[in-house]
Amino acid sequence: MRGLFRLVGAAALALSCSAWPTLAGEEGNYVSAATNFVKEHVLPWANDPVIVDAILRQNAETAGFDQARIDGLDKEWRAEVERPNKPEIQALLSHEASKFLRTRRDETHGLVTEIILMDARGLNTAQTDATSDFWQGDEAKFQKSFSAGSGAIFVDDIEEDESTGILQTQVSITITDPESGQPIGAMTVGIDMDRL
Repeated sequence: MRGLFRLVGAAALALSCSAWPTLAGEEGNYVSAATNFVKEHVLPWANDPVIVDAILRQNAETAGFDQARIDGLDKEWRAEVERPNKPEIQALLSHEASKFLRTRRDETHGLVTEIILMDARGLNTAQTDATSDFWQGDEAKFQKSFSAGSGAIFVDDIEEDESTGILQTQVSITITDPESGQPIGAMTVGIDMDRL
């Protein structure tokens, strides 16, 4: 996914008002603006039983996977992305949790561009749109959220999607089991900075 973007300095931002309150304010203040948005609007999604149950079910399936198995699944996913027939990708996009996330994304009227839900191994559990890879465990979005423990929020650099021209940041949070208080997975939310 990173190949689709190029890093854009904060000085290049042209933030505008939208239906959502303008949080970004001054350039360079995007981290606090994105963090505040996620705390207010996204954290409630992360605690929804649909999300928690989806991660717990997948964790039960993937707990014993070794790195070779994870790499194999990732390789299969990447190959399927290139094919016209995408049964595994379509199955994940049809998942109840994926539908839930698409509804939440659509309710933001373009402010949220994408949502990726990951299990405790960094494997895709649900998503609004197909990702280019299946395993996120080797990326900062997972390592700086789930690996940082409960309550972690990681705001990545602002980047420009070369195909759409959208300036966005990805904000990743740790998902915690409300019963045990233990981290069980992570969620990454893409935010359109021109709408924040």
